[in-house]
Amino acid sequence: MFVDTAIISIRSGKGGDGCMHLLRLKGNAKGGPDGGDGGKGGDIIVVGDAHVDTLMEFGFRPHWFAKDGEGGTKKNCAGKAGADCILPVPLGAQIFDADTDALLADVTEAGQTVIIARGGFGGFGNDRFKSPVHQTPTEFTPGGAAIELRLRLELRLIADVGLVGLPNAGKSTFLRATTRANPKVADYPFTTLAPQLGIAELSDDRRLVLADLPGLIEGASQGVGLGHEFLRHIERTRVILHVLDVAPTDGSDPAENHRVIRRELAEFSEHLARTPEIVVLNKIDLIPQADRDDFLRELVERLVQTRGVHPLLASGASGVGVRAVLEATWDLARRMRDQAGATGATPRQTCDG
Repeated sequence: MFVDTAIISIRSGKGGDGCMHLLRLKGNAKGGPDGGDGGKGGDIIVVGDAHVDTLMEFGFRPHWFAKDGEGGTKKNCAGKAGADCILPVPLGAQIFDADTDALLADVTEAGQTVIIARGGFGGFGNDRFKSPVHQTPTEFTPGGAAIELRLRLELRLIADVGLVGLPNAGKSTFLRATTRANPKVADYPFTTLAPQLGIAELSDDRRLVLADLPGLIEGASQGVGLGHEFLRHIERTRVILHVLDVAPTDGSDPAENHRVIRRELAEFSEHLARTPEIVVLNKIDLIPQADRDDFLRELVERLVQTRGVHPLLASGASGVGVRAVLEATWDLARRMRDQAGATGATPRQTCDG
């Protein structure tokens, strides 16, 4: 089950209290203070885990608590520190304060560690307060308080290419044809109910991570249909692969369908509006051979004139033109990656609480 949002409650560990104790032993009735310090409370730590794909575990476990530190004891024995609480999250997860909406962490790399809530410090025992003029102190300090937060976790898939388009445009078939992913394919809309990831192998050292999103419809950016729940997953992609059905069964115009999806992307995010795209006219094998050349020529000219795009031609089902689409996508993704490196763009920095 794909789960990409979750609300959880966390609490770091309380620090252990310092100990107040005066040593009393046979033959040493006035041994002086020997109260030990309390142990530090455990932290709440988020760790990026490449083996975790969804936030499902957080849906079934809404409470995450670190252990409290133990109190100090006599003979200057310090209390044991509380165990940290580790939250393994998938790469691409963002952690927000659910009450203030502040971004606390943006996990993009395996092994990335972010302390969300630090445990309370251990309190001082009365041995800490002794001095030549204060030889029998009875002062001690309590341990630091725990931190309690409500967190909102959101998953934004990390992929080079995001496949978008209307329902039944053939995105899932295209993903199947280019990767080892096995998304559901059927002749009715909304067969894809959750994002699907696949890796296209172009050569030994060239590969593309593709994310197929549920079909978008008009009004998706305002919450209509299924796709609005997953639009955020393509905000991290370098390239949008816009799949258009060359001859939709509902009789709609591919050029108008392109306008609809682009408008939804722009209304959802300014970043998506600026993300470069490659347009693919899919399912060209369904056009009768006798009419195919003239039909496609007229459609391409209309897209160029009305939408300013130069589409590629392909068929995910037959494999025609698929390799050319992948090569063009690789070139564009590489240019975008090089451009980001040249401008010194860096991932958003995370805080450590």
